[in-house]
Amino acid sequence: MQKYGIRRERIIKTIHFGDHVINCGERTFIMGILNVTPDSFSDGGDFFSVENAVSRAKEMIAEGADIIDIGGESSRPGHQRITQDEELKRVIPVIQKLSEETEAILSLDTIRAEVAEEGIKAGIHILNDIWGLQQDPGMAFIAAKYKTPVILMHNKIGNDYENDIVEEIIAFFKKSIDIALNAGISENMLILDPGIGFGKTPHQNVEVMTRLDEIKKLGFPLLLAASRKSTLGLILDLPPKERVEGTLTTTVLGIAQGVDIVRVHDIKENLRAAKVADVLIRGNTFG
Repeated sequence: MQKYGIRRERIIKTIHFGDHVINCGERTFIMGILNVTPDSFSDGGDFFSVENAVSRAKEMIAEGADIIDIGGESSRPGHQRITQDEELKRVIPVIQKLSEETEAILSLDTIRAEVAEEGIKAGIHILNDIWGLQQDPGMAFIAAKYKTPVILMHNKIGNDYENDIVEEIIAFFKKSIDIALNAGISENMLILDPGIGFGKTPHQNVEVMTRLDEIKKLGFPLLLAASRKSTLGLILDLPPKERVEGTLTTTVLGIAQGVDIVRVHDIKENLRAAKVADVLIRGNTFG
């Protein structure tokens, strides 16, 4: 079978999620977004009940999602913090149901160590920390204790950067990686997320998305989460649920720069775009 591909070098990073294994670099993996919240920017309230959340997760799995990312607290601009008890009340029943009724890899989007631990006990395979282990000091130790892979996202209060923005993001990641390694998390359990929409203006988001290859040089699997975000809304002048074509553009651009996982709302469409990009860019075979 003839092979193609703009990016000739294929570096495979194997990550173990309990009994699950994914080989980052082999193809693009699809992470489906499941917001168990009343106030998330795109789908707040749509899947707030356990029944609706589980149904939506199963739908995403059927459409081809490899990972389901469950979040119980909105992180949109201007969001109101909820209590730990409320976060647990929202996410644990959903995690338990999905763990019992599906074979999907489950991710928990939280910044609280105690929520992370209860999530792992309920069936979580990945921790998704939007502060890259730099807010709750217990997060790294929970991940190490249970040998749980961690997504380290870049974040910042405000959007003033004294130096080059990508250089500062890389410096942030190096600090997060040090925290992880010092806590006992293996290097091969870390995934980096540049944090599109967090601590960045729309113009800064665009710059970061066009320079992902510089972050990829750190040598870790890279996750891109640009789905339906406000920068796309500004470009397209469309509400969140009508930004699928914009999201597809970021997915393909990300894959061209070495992104391994895309965190998205629209599974079927992004999977189709990723399959084509994997042939054109990674050199995957087809036919």
